[in-house]
Amino acid sequence: MIIELGSVKIDTPVFLAPMAGITDLPFRRLVTRFGAGLVFTEMVASKAMVAETRRSLRMVKSANDDQPMAVQLAGCDPAIMAEAAKLNEDMGARIIDINMGCPVKKVTSGMAGSSLMRDLAHAGDILRATVAAVNIPVTLKMRTGWDDDTRNAPELAKIAEEAGIRMLTVHGRTRCQFFRGTADWRYIGEVKRAVNIPVVANGDILSCEDAAAALTQSGADGVMIGRGSYGRPWFVAQVAAFLSSGQRLADPDFMAQRDVLLEHYDALIALYGEDVGVRVSRKHLGWYAERLAGGEQFRQKVVRMTDWRAVRDEIHHFYDALPQKEYA
Repeated sequence: MIIELGSVKIDTPVFLAPMAGITDLPFRRLVTRFGAGLVFTEMVASKAMVAETRRSLRMVKSANDDQPMAVQLAGCDPAIMAEAAKLNEDMGARIIDINMGCPVKKVTSGMAGSSLMRDLAHAGDILRATVAAVNIPVTLKMRTGWDDDTRNAPELAKIAEEAGIRMLTVHGRTRCQFFRGTADWRYIGEVKRAVNIPVVANGDILSCEDAAAALTQSGADGVMIGRGSYGRPWFVAQVAAFLSSGQRLADPDFMAQRDVLLEHYDALIALYGEDVGVRVSRKHLGWYAERLAGGEQFRQKVVRMTDWRAVRDEIHHFYDALPQKEYA
């Protein structure tokens, strides 16, 4: 299945989700290299983007080897969203993605993220203003609705299509569910049947079988993977291979995993600096190790370490001690 979004042609309909504090440049580059069809930045506040804060500029920093890359913007003011979209287009973004799915209170309390699903007229204003501001494709990510009584994703999808949105991603939960319960892939099918633009299924895709089931139940054109990629940037490529050919790609061997982790770690240090880079890396170190023998002990040790060189040495020690043909 090929998805065409204007001038952007996506041959592999398996995407890396936008995730705060996760999908920075180092992680996106790894996932792209393994074979993701499309990667998304962390959610960026449009107001901060217009102000060009140091943090917002770092969040949208890109490189040739993480393209095509979509910048995800959140906000409640149509004019500011439009200006932020234009700024990112000028800086090289290939796609602008609008966030109407974030459930976090500090976002929804500002009438952004999934709170916009409670005011579809205002949501439409934001969509139209953003599409009109740029010459690149604009996409939308949303949930099934605010709560079980207002599952209005199909209605918002129609408004989005009329506004010129080129693709929709639907997380199969309401805002009030947050990440509780299970994603309703079948309901995503209601969105797919409501529009004529590509629809991508998101939520609870933690295995190749999950991805296949999500596509079958939703009829979607592709899948977006979030938490399933934690600690395994190769997982998106494994899903893509399984969906296209039924082939099951093995995880890299332990030494190859170590090399990926070291590359990721070094890139975090280079991007954030030594002190911040060590702190940012801790969650990733834990995720890489959690499926391996002794992974929890390794995590507990490195989260207390502050010297970046000592952490790097500990990574070597941990992987060198692993039984080379066994998982935990």
